[in-house]
Amino acid sequence: MTLDDILENFEFLDDWEDKYKYVIELGRDMPELDDQERVDANKVQGCVSQVWLVRTLENTGGADGPVVHYRGDSDAHIVRGLVALVIATFSGHNARTILKTDIDAIFEKIGLREHLTPQRSNGLTAMINRIKTEAADALERA
Repeated sequence: MTLDDILENFEFLDDWEDKYKYVIELGRDMPELDDQERVDANKVQGCVSQVWLVRTLENTGGADGPVVHYRGDSDAHIVRGLVALVIATFSGHNARTILKTDIDAIFEKIGLREHLTPQRSNGLTAMINRIKTEAADALERA
Protein backbone atom coordinates (compact mmCIF):
# COMPACT_ATOMS: atom_id res chain seq x y z
CA MET A 1 0.00 0.00 0.00
CA THR A 2 1.31 3.44 -0.90
CA LEU A 3 1.62 6.36 1.48
CA ASP A 4 -1.02 8.24 -0.54
CA ASP A 5 -3.45 5.33 -0.05
CA ILE A 6 -2.76 5.31 3.68
CA LEU A 7 -3.24 9.08 4.00
CA GLU A 8 -6.47 8.90 2.03
CA ASN A 9 -7.78 6.13 4.27
CA PHE A 10 -6.92 8.17 7.37
CA GLU A 11 -9.17 10.98 6.06
CA PHE A 12 -12.18 8.68 6.26
CA LEU A 13 -11.58 7.75 9.90
CA ASP A 14 -13.19 10.04 12.46
CA ASP A 15 -11.96 8.95 15.85
CA TRP A 16 -8.63 7.76 17.14
CA GLU A 17 -9.86 4.33 18.12
CA ASP A 18 -10.59 3.66 14.44
CA LYS A 19 -7.24 5.18 13.43
CA TYR A 20 -5.39 2.94 15.91
CA LYS A 21 -7.23 -0.07 14.50
CA TYR A 22 -6.19 0.98 11.01
CA VAL A 23 -2.54 1.34 12.04
CA ILE A 24 -2.69 -2.16 13.55
CA GLU A 25 -4.26 -3.43 10.32
CA LEU A 26 -1.37 -1.91 8.32
CA GLY A 27 1.01 -3.94 10.47
CA ARG A 28 -0.97 -7.14 10.01
CA ASP A 29 -0.83 -6.73 6.23
CA MET A 30 2.96 -6.39 6.25
CA PRO A 31 4.95 -9.57 5.48
CA GLU A 32 6.88 -10.96 8.45
CA LEU A 33 10.64 -11.12 8.50
CA ASP A 34 12.42 -14.45 8.57
CA ASP A 35 13.97 -15.48 11.89
CA GLN A 36 17.48 -15.04 10.46
CA GLU A 37 16.63 -11.38 9.76
CA ARG A 38 15.69 -10.73 13.39
CA VAL A 39 19.28 -10.11 14.43
CA ASP A 40 20.94 -7.32 16.38
CA ALA A 41 22.32 -5.73 13.19
CA ASN A 42 18.74 -5.14 11.99
CA LYS A 43 17.33 -4.16 15.37
CA VAL A 44 16.43 -0.51 15.89
CA GLN A 45 18.00 0.86 19.04
CA GLY A 46 15.87 3.22 21.13
CA CYS A 47 12.59 1.36 20.78
CA VAL A 48 10.91 -0.12 23.85
CA SER A 49 9.34 -2.79 21.64
CA GLN A 50 11.56 -4.89 19.45
CA VAL A 51 11.78 -3.43 15.95
CA TRP A 52 13.81 -4.72 13.04
CA LEU A 53 14.47 -2.93 9.74
CA VAL A 54 16.11 -4.75 6.84
CA ARG A 55 17.57 -2.50 4.14
CA THR A 56 18.50 -3.34 0.58
CA LEU A 57 20.01 -0.91 -1.90
CA GLU A 58 19.34 -0.74 -5.62
CA ASN A 59 22.26 1.08 -7.14
CA THR A 60 20.99 3.15 -10.05
CA GLY A 61 24.22 5.08 -10.54
CA GLY A 62 22.33 8.35 -10.25
CA ALA A 63 23.46 11.47 -8.40
CA ASP A 64 20.59 11.08 -5.94
CA GLY A 65 22.06 7.86 -4.62
CA PRO A 66 20.69 4.35 -4.62
CA VAL A 67 17.05 3.46 -4.27
CA VAL A 68 16.54 2.17 -0.74
CA HIS A 69 14.08 -0.60 0.07
CA TYR A 70 12.99 -1.57 3.55
CA ARG A 71 11.19 -4.43 5.14
CA GLY A 72 10.47 -4.50 8.83
CA ASP A 73 8.78 -6.11 11.78
CA SER A 74 7.99 -5.61 15.45
CA ASP A 75 6.82 -7.72 18.35
CA ALA A 76 4.05 -5.19 19.22
CA HIS A 77 0.91 -4.79 17.08
CA ILE A 78 0.67 -0.99 17.09
CA VAL A 79 4.42 -0.61 16.59
CA ARG A 80 4.30 -3.04 13.68
CA GLY A 81 1.72 -0.72 12.14
CA LEU A 82 4.01 2.26 12.71
CA VAL A 83 6.80 0.31 10.99
CA ALA A 84 4.45 -0.23 8.03
CA LEU A 85 3.71 3.49 7.90
CA VAL A 86 7.41 4.40 8.01
CA ILE A 87 8.21 1.85 5.30
CA ALA A 88 5.39 3.19 3.11
CA THR A 89 6.90 6.67 3.52
CA PHE A 90 10.54 5.88 2.78
CA SER A 91 10.96 2.54 1.00
CA GLY A 92 11.43 2.61 -2.75
CA HIS A 93 12.86 6.12 -2.87
CA ASN A 94 16.38 7.26 -3.59
CA ALA A 95 18.62 8.31 -0.71
CA ARG A 96 18.38 12.04 -1.45
CA THR A 97 14.57 11.94 -1.49
CA ILE A 98 14.58 10.09 1.83
CA LEU A 99 16.77 12.79 3.35
CA LYS A 100 14.45 15.53 2.07
CA THR A 101 11.21 13.85 3.19
CA ASP A 102 9.51 15.73 6.01
CA ILE A 103 7.83 12.86 7.78
CA ASP A 104 6.82 15.13 10.66
CA ALA A 105 4.57 17.04 8.25
CA ILE A 106 3.01 13.74 7.19
CA PHE A 107 2.42 12.74 10.82
CA GLU A 108 1.02 16.19 11.57
CA LYS A 109 -1.42 15.83 8.69
CA ILE A 110 -2.88 12.68 10.25
CA GLY A 111 -2.39 13.85 13.85
CA LEU A 112 -0.26 10.87 14.73
CA ARG A 113 2.38 12.20 17.12
CA GLU A 114 -0.02 13.64 19.69
CA HIS A 115 -1.81 10.31 19.99
CA LEU A 116 1.29 8.23 20.71
CA THR A 117 2.73 7.51 24.11
CA PRO A 118 6.15 9.12 24.71
CA GLN A 119 7.79 5.68 24.44
CA ARG A 120 6.18 4.97 21.07
CA SER A 121 7.01 8.45 19.84
CA ASN A 122 10.65 7.94 20.85
CA GLY A 123 10.70 4.57 19.07
CA LEU A 124 9.21 6.14 15.95
CA THR A 125 11.90 8.83 16.05
CA ALA A 126 14.56 6.11 16.41
CA MET A 127 13.24 4.34 13.29
CA ILE A 128 13.23 7.57 11.29
CA ASN A 129 16.69 8.57 12.46
CA ARG A 130 18.08 5.19 11.49
CA ILE A 131 16.56 5.36 8.02
CA LYS A 132 17.83 8.92 7.45
CA THR A 133 21.31 8.00 8.74
CA GLU A 134 21.43 4.99 6.41
CA ALA A 135 20.23 7.14 3.51
CA ALA A 136 22.96 9.71 4.19
CA ASP A 137 25.54 6.93 4.33
CA ALA A 138 24.28 5.40 1.07
CA LEU A 139 24.35 8.81 -0.64
CA GLU A 140 27.88 9.47 0.58
CA ARG A 141 29.09 6.11 -0.75
CA ALA A 142 27.37 6.54 -4.13
